Amino acid sequence: MTRPLTVMLVAAEASGDALGAGLARALKARLGDGVRFVGVGGGRMAAEGVDSPFDIADLSILGLFEAIPAYPRIMRRVADTAALADREQPDVAVLIDSWGFTLRVANALRRRRPDLPLVKYVGPQVWATRPGRAKTLAASVDHLLSIHSFDAPWFEREGLATTFVGNPALAKDFSKADPARLREAIGAAPGEPILLVLPGSRPAEIKLVMPVFEEAVKRLKAERPDLHVVVPVAGTVADTVKARVAGWPFRAHVIEDEALKDDAFVAGTVALACSGTVTTELALAGTPMVVAYRIGAATYAILKLIFKSPWVTMFNIAAKAFVAPEFLQADCTAEKLEKAVAERLDDPALRARQIAAQNAALELMGKGGPDPSEKAADAVLRIVADRSR
Repeated sequence: MTRPLTVMLVAAEASGDALGAGLARALKARLGDGVRFVGVGGGRMAAEGVDSPFDIADLSILGLFEAIPAYPRIMRRVADTAALADREQPDVAVLIDSWGFTLRVANALRRRRPDLPLVKYVGPQVWATRPGRAKTLAASVDHLLSIHSFDAPWFEREGLATTFVGNPALAKDFSKADPARLREAIGAAPGEPILLVLPGSRPAEIKLVMPVFEEAVKRLKAERPDLHVVVPVAGTVADTVKARVAGWPFRAHVIEDEALKDDAFVAGTVALACSGTVTTELALAGTPMVVAYRIGAATYAILKLIFKSPWVTMFNIAAKAFVAPEFLQADCTAEKLEKAVAERLDDPALRARQIAAQNAALELMGKGGPDPSEKAADAVLRIVADRSR
């Protein structure tokens, strides 16, 4: 009996978990029982057959200085991941996003299995900060699967073969989402406003961002009794978020079901969102948003020195404009968030203009292109075939 192709997928955060799940589905569609998966991931990858040896919430570290006390734990998980590769003997390893963790995994795998093809899925944003990482990555892996069309020159000049697959967030399909189903589930009448609150997928984001969101939402709800508050939550922080929301002085609906999350994204009147992949998904769903973020003060001070872009939201970067307002660090206050969200709740014309601008930015990012997961699967299979020749 022919041994199935064994693919190792390693993701350390919720966004990477979604990428890994999409890649696994695409590979299964091509190979059926001819592929098996091992690796590290979250709930979405588990549903596709990746049995993770530990909870990736252990790896959700935010900030330069915040990572220092977590270093011993991270290195234990690197060792666990390398040991898994020793046991399972994969034919290829795909290391997804999460720069610090996956780089260390790459180096550990390279030492143990010099012949193992190593593929990085999502490169560091060297065009925005720390361009030296391109050289570091080129020395650590064999191939990069890029989600940005402008990535390749940065890495190819360092000798790293790069395949542009596209941004999987742009392939998110909301055609089956049913806003009426969401409204029925939360008891919202047609026309009543819905505020989506998305405080992040990392424990540190919940700690730093959620309190500000809570205060802003309390103020908005006090002024608008008919406002329905919906909190779509990532599995990595679901228990923490549910515990916090349970203490709010009004009812808020925490959504964990993936289909109902899609319904919520389409049904939302306005979203208050932590910066990240979710902002692209909200734009695809047609929801105007206010974006906010906080990190540790020392980390922010350093990043201000090295981060080149005036924007952090991907569609703002593409548009070279504040299509969605961003409130970062000291600007991330309950007063400012309340004001920006209230303006959008109360002004349908402003919402319409922002939605149109978001859509135009998505076009610049490559919306409507081939499915990135399909292109990533093709690239992985090509890399394996090339190495076996």
